[in-house]
Amino acid sequence: MFRVFILFGFGFYLMQLHISGDISKYINMKYAYLSFSAMIAAFLLAIIQLIMVFRDEDIGAKTEHMGHTHDGENTIWKKIMVYGLLSYALIAGFLFPVATLDSTIVSAKGFHFPKNNAAGDDPYAQNQFLRPDTSGYFGETDYEKMMAKEKAEIIDQNPIKVNDSNYLMTMEILYNYPGEFTGKQIEFTGFVYNDEVTKDNNLFLFRFGIIHCVADSGVFGMLVQMPEKTDLKNDTWLTVKGTITQEYYSPFKMNIPSVQVESYKEVAKPKSVYVYRKY
Repeated sequence: MFRVFILFGFGFYLMQLHISGDISKYINMKYAYLSFSAMIAAFLLAIIQLIMVFRDEDIGAKTEHMGHTHDGENTIWKKIMVYGLLSYALIAGFLFPVATLDSTIVSAKGFHFPKNNAAGDDPYAQNQFLRPDTSGYFGETDYEKMMAKEKAEIIDQNPIKVNDSNYLMTMEILYNYPGEFTGKQIEFTGFVYNDEVTKDNNLFLFRFGIIHCVADSGVFGMLVQMPEKTDLKNDTWLTVKGTITQEYYSPFKMNIPSVQVESYKEVAKPKSVYVYRKY
Protein backbone atom coordinates (compact mmCIF):
# COMPACT_ATOMS: atom_id res chain seq x y z
CA MET A 1 0.00 0.00 0.00
CA PHE A 2 2.89 2.35 0.69
CA ARG A 3 3.82 2.21 -2.99
CA VAL A 4 0.36 3.54 -3.80
CA PHE A 5 0.86 6.56 -1.54
CA ILE A 6 4.32 7.22 -3.01
CA LEU A 7 3.06 7.06 -6.60
CA PHE A 8 0.02 9.21 -5.88
CA GLY A 9 2.30 11.61 -4.01
CA PHE A 10 4.59 12.10 -6.99
CA GLY A 11 1.59 12.46 -9.29
CA PHE A 12 0.02 15.16 -7.11
CA TYR A 13 3.38 16.91 -6.68
CA LEU A 14 3.89 17.16 -10.45
CA MET A 15 0.30 18.31 -10.84
CA GLN A 16 0.85 21.01 -8.21
CA LEU A 17 3.97 22.22 -10.05
CA HIS A 18 2.01 22.54 -13.29
CA ILE A 19 -0.99 24.29 -11.69
CA SER A 20 1.19 26.78 -9.78
CA GLY A 21 3.52 27.36 -12.72
CA ASP A 22 6.55 26.44 -10.61
CA ILE A 23 7.45 23.76 -13.14
CA SER A 24 8.93 26.59 -15.23
CA LYS A 25 11.62 27.02 -12.56
CA TYR A 26 12.91 23.52 -13.18
CA ILE A 27 12.65 22.88 -16.91
CA ASN A 28 12.41 24.67 -20.23
CA MET A 29 8.66 24.82 -20.86
CA LYS A 30 9.26 23.40 -24.32
CA TYR A 31 9.61 20.07 -22.51
CA ALA A 32 6.64 20.49 -20.17
CA TYR A 33 4.90 17.62 -21.94
CA LEU A 34 7.51 15.24 -20.49
CA SER A 35 6.73 16.14 -16.88
CA PHE A 36 3.01 16.07 -17.70
CA SER A 37 3.46 12.55 -19.12
CA ALA A 38 5.33 11.55 -15.97
CA MET A 39 2.43 12.84 -13.88
CA ILE A 40 -0.08 10.75 -15.86
CA ALA A 41 2.20 7.71 -15.62
CA ALA A 42 2.49 8.11 -11.83
CA PHE A 43 -1.30 8.21 -11.44
CA LEU A 44 -1.79 5.19 -13.72
CA LEU A 45 0.85 3.16 -11.88
CA ALA A 46 -0.71 4.14 -8.55
CA ILE A 47 -4.13 2.93 -9.70
CA ILE A 48 -2.66 -0.34 -11.00
CA GLN A 49 -0.80 -0.85 -7.74
CA LEU A 50 -3.98 -0.13 -5.78
CA ILE A 51 -5.87 -2.77 -7.77
CA MET A 52 -3.09 -5.28 -7.08
CA VAL A 53 -3.29 -4.58 -3.36
CA PHE A 54 -7.02 -5.19 -3.20
CA ARG A 55 -6.71 -8.38 -5.25
CA ASP A 56 -3.96 -9.65 -2.94
CA GLU A 57 -1.89 -10.81 -5.89
CA ASP A 58 1.26 -10.88 -3.82
CA ILE A 59 -0.03 -13.44 -1.25
CA GLY A 60 1.33 -16.40 -3.22
CA ALA A 61 4.78 -14.90 -3.50
CA LYS A 62 4.90 -14.23 0.24
CA THR A 63 3.84 -17.80 1.06
CA GLU A 64 6.55 -19.34 -1.14
CA HIS A 65 9.26 -17.48 0.75
CA MET A 66 8.05 -18.11 4.32
CA GLY A 67 11.24 -19.86 5.42
CA HIS A 68 13.72 -17.36 4.06
CA THR A 69 13.90 -15.11 7.12
CA HIS A 70 17.29 -13.59 6.34
CA ASP A 71 16.26 -12.54 2.84
CA GLY A 72 13.08 -11.11 4.32
CA GLU A 73 15.04 -9.02 6.80
CA ASN A 74 17.28 -7.69 4.04
CA THR A 75 14.23 -6.86 1.95
CA ILE A 76 12.63 -4.97 4.84
CA TRP A 77 15.71 -2.80 5.35
CA LYS A 78 15.95 -2.14 1.62
CA LYS A 79 12.31 -1.08 1.57
CA ILE A 80 12.81 1.21 4.54
CA MET A 81 15.76 2.87 2.83
CA VAL A 82 14.10 3.23 -0.58
CA TYR A 83 10.73 4.39 0.73
CA GLY A 84 12.45 6.69 3.20
CA LEU A 85 14.37 8.45 0.43
CA LEU A 86 11.28 8.75 -1.76
CA SER A 87 9.21 10.04 1.16
CA TYR A 88 11.84 12.65 2.01
CA ALA A 89 11.85 13.87 -1.59
CA LEU A 90 8.06 14.29 -1.51
CA ILE A 91 8.00 15.99 1.89
CA ALA A 92 10.74 18.40 0.83
CA GLY A 93 8.96 19.14 -2.44
CA PHE A 94 5.63 19.93 -0.79
CA LEU A 95 6.89 21.78 2.29
CA PHE A 96 9.94 23.72 1.12
CA PRO A 97 9.26 26.82 -1.00
CA VAL A 98 10.78 27.16 -4.45
CA ALA A 99 13.68 29.59 -4.14
CA THR A 100 13.78 32.60 -6.46
CA LEU A 101 17.27 33.18 -7.78
CA ASP A 102 18.98 36.54 -7.37
CA SER A 103 22.45 38.07 -7.29
CA THR A 104 23.38 36.22 -4.10
CA ILE A 105 23.61 33.06 -6.21
CA VAL A 106 26.04 34.82 -8.54
CA SER A 107 28.12 36.00 -5.59
CA ALA A 108 28.19 32.53 -4.06
CA LYS A 109 29.06 30.61 -7.23
CA GLY A 110 30.77 33.28 -9.26
CA PHE A 111 30.58 33.29 -13.04
CA HIS A 112 32.99 31.96 -15.59
CA PHE A 113 33.73 32.10 -19.27
CA PRO A 114 33.04 30.44 -21.57
CA LYS A 115 31.43 27.90 -19.25
CA ASN A 116 32.00 25.79 -16.18
CA ASN A 117 31.48 22.09 -16.85
CA ALA A 118 30.33 20.90 -13.45
CA ALA A 119 29.70 17.38 -14.68
CA GLY A 120 32.98 16.49 -16.35
CA ASP A 121 32.54 15.81 -20.05
CA ASP A 122 28.77 15.37 -19.90
CA PRO A 123 27.28 18.08 -22.17
CA TYR A 124 23.81 17.46 -20.75
CA ALA A 125 24.64 18.55 -17.20
CA GLN A 126 26.58 21.78 -17.40
CA ASN A 127 26.16 24.85 -15.24
CA GLN A 128 26.79 27.70 -17.63
CA PHE A 129 27.68 31.29 -16.86
CA LEU A 130 27.64 34.59 -18.77
CA ARG A 131 27.69 33.08 -22.26
CA PRO A 132 25.03 30.56 -23.37
CA ASP A 133 26.56 27.62 -25.19
CA THR A 134 24.39 24.97 -26.86
CA SER A 135 27.15 23.50 -29.03
CA GLY A 136 27.34 20.38 -26.87
CA TYR A 137 23.83 19.38 -27.88
CA PHE A 138 24.50 19.33 -31.63
CA GLY A 139 27.01 17.99 -34.08
CA GLU A 140 29.50 20.59 -35.28
CA THR A 141 27.90 21.01 -38.71
CA ASP A 142 24.35 21.20 -37.34
CA TYR A 143 25.40 23.75 -34.72
CA GLU A 144 27.06 25.97 -37.32
CA LYS A 145 23.94 25.82 -39.50
CA MET A 146 21.72 26.72 -36.57
CA MET A 147 23.96 29.64 -35.57
CA ALA A 148 24.05 30.94 -39.14
CA LYS A 149 20.26 30.76 -39.37
CA GLU A 150 19.71 32.50 -36.04
CA LYS A 151 22.36 35.14 -36.76
CA ALA A 152 20.56 36.01 -39.99
CA GLU A 153 17.43 36.77 -37.94
CA ILE A 154 19.06 39.62 -36.02
CA ILE A 155 22.09 40.77 -38.05
CA ASP A 156 20.09 43.45 -39.87
CA GLN A 157 18.30 44.72 -36.76
CA ASN A 158 19.42 48.08 -35.45
CA PRO A 159 18.64 48.42 -32.64
CA ILE A 160 18.59 44.78 -31.61
CA LYS A 161 15.65 44.42 -29.25
CA VAL A 162 16.14 41.58 -26.80
CA ASN A 163 13.10 40.05 -25.11
CA ASP A 164 12.36 36.96 -23.04
CA SER A 165 11.86 34.79 -26.13
CA ASN A 166 15.14 35.62 -27.89
CA TYR A 167 17.35 36.53 -24.92
CA LEU A 168 19.51 33.40 -24.79
CA MET A 169 19.66 33.09 -28.57
CA THR A 170 20.82 36.70 -28.94
CA MET A 171 23.43 36.42 -26.19
CA GLU A 172 24.87 33.25 -27.70
CA ILE A 173 25.15 34.91 -31.11
CA LEU A 174 26.75 38.07 -29.69
CA TYR A 175 29.40 36.04 -27.88
CA ASN A 176 30.05 33.83 -30.92
CA TYR A 177 30.31 36.71 -33.41
CA PRO A 178 31.25 39.82 -31.40
CA GLY A 179 33.02 41.58 -34.26
CA GLU A 180 29.99 41.42 -36.55
CA PHE A 181 27.80 43.25 -34.04
CA THR A 182 30.25 45.85 -32.73
CA GLY A 183 28.81 49.32 -33.27
CA LYS A 184 25.19 48.17 -33.43
CA GLN A 185 22.54 49.43 -31.04
CA ILE A 186 20.95 47.07 -28.52
CA GLU A 187 18.21 47.21 -25.91
CA PHE A 188 17.79 44.59 -23.20
CA THR A 189 16.65 44.08 -19.62
CA GLY A 190 18.31 42.37 -16.68
CA PHE A 191 19.21 42.64 -13.01
CA VAL A 192 22.29 44.47 -11.75
CA TYR A 193 25.29 42.60 -10.45
CA ASN A 194 28.21 44.64 -9.14
CA ASP A 195 31.33 42.59 -9.69
CA GLU A 196 34.29 43.32 -7.42
CA VAL A 197 36.64 43.44 -10.40
CA THR A 198 34.75 45.97 -12.49
CA LYS A 199 35.54 49.61 -11.80
CA ASP A 200 34.09 53.05 -12.31
CA ASN A 201 30.76 52.86 -14.13
CA ASN A 202 30.95 49.21 -15.16
CA LEU A 203 28.55 46.55 -13.95
CA PHE A 204 26.92 43.37 -15.24
CA LEU A 205 23.33 42.98 -16.36
CA PHE A 206 22.11 39.38 -16.05
CA ARG A 207 19.15 37.06 -16.51
CA PHE A 208 18.81 33.54 -15.19
CA GLY A 209 18.38 31.17 -18.10
CA ILE A 210 17.49 27.53 -18.64
CA ILE A 211 18.70 25.69 -21.74
CA HIS A 212 16.81 22.44 -21.09
CA CYS A 213 16.50 22.05 -17.32
CA VAL A 214 18.13 23.25 -14.09
CA ALA A 215 21.12 20.96 -14.75
CA ASP A 216 22.25 23.26 -17.57
CA SER A 217 20.88 26.51 -16.17
CA GLY A 218 23.03 29.55 -15.55
CA VAL A 219 23.30 33.30 -15.36
CA PHE A 220 23.67 35.04 -18.72
CA GLY A 221 24.20 38.62 -19.76
CA MET A 222 26.70 41.33 -20.60
CA LEU A 223 29.07 43.83 -19.10
CA VAL A 224 27.58 47.33 -19.38
CA GLN A 225 29.35 50.68 -19.13
CA MET A 226 26.98 53.21 -17.58
CA PRO A 227 27.01 56.83 -18.84
CA GLU A 228 27.76 58.17 -15.37
CA LYS A 229 28.76 56.85 -11.99
CA THR A 230 25.78 55.14 -10.40
CA ASP A 231 24.97 53.64 -7.04
CA LEU A 232 22.73 50.87 -8.30
CA LYS A 233 22.28 48.01 -5.88
CA ASN A 234 22.44 44.35 -6.80
CA ASP A 235 19.12 42.94 -8.07
CA THR A 236 17.97 46.32 -9.38
CA TRP A 237 16.19 45.66 -12.67
CA LEU A 238 17.17 47.90 -15.58
CA THR A 239 16.34 48.30 -19.23
CA VAL A 240 19.37 49.71 -21.03
CA LYS A 241 19.93 51.07 -24.53
CA GLY A 242 23.36 51.51 -26.00
CA THR A 243 26.06 50.52 -28.44
CA ILE A 244 27.71 47.11 -28.56
CA THR A 245 31.47 47.29 -27.97
CA GLN A 246 34.16 45.00 -26.62
CA GLU A 247 35.83 45.37 -23.25
CA TYR A 248 38.91 43.67 -21.85
CA TYR A 249 37.91 41.76 -18.71
CA SER A 250 41.00 40.85 -16.70
CA PRO A 251 39.68 37.75 -14.86
CA PHE A 252 39.03 36.10 -18.24
CA LYS A 253 42.15 37.66 -19.82
CA MET A 254 40.23 38.42 -22.97
CA ASN A 255 37.85 40.88 -24.61
CA ILE A 256 34.17 40.22 -24.08
CA PRO A 257 31.11 41.89 -25.65
CA SER A 258 29.84 44.84 -23.66
CA VAL A 259 27.37 47.69 -24.03
CA GLN A 260 28.21 51.39 -23.90
CA VAL A 261 24.96 52.54 -22.29
CA GLU A 262 23.39 55.72 -23.63
CA SER A 263 20.14 55.60 -21.66
CA TYR A 264 18.63 53.40 -19.00
CA LYS A 265 15.63 53.17 -16.69
CA GLU A 266 14.71 51.14 -13.66
CA VAL A 267 11.90 48.66 -14.27
CA ALA A 268 9.83 46.35 -12.13
CA LYS A 269 11.02 42.82 -11.55
CA PRO A 270 9.38 40.63 -14.22
CA LYS A 271 6.81 38.04 -13.23
CA SER A 272 9.22 35.32 -14.32
CA VAL A 273 12.92 35.99 -13.78
CA TYR A 274 13.83 33.07 -16.05
CA VAL A 275 14.43 33.00 -19.78
CA TYR A 276 14.55 29.87 -21.92
CA ARG A 277 16.44 28.77 -25.01
CA LYS A 278 14.15 28.59 -28.02
CA TYR A 279 14.89 26.49 -31.08
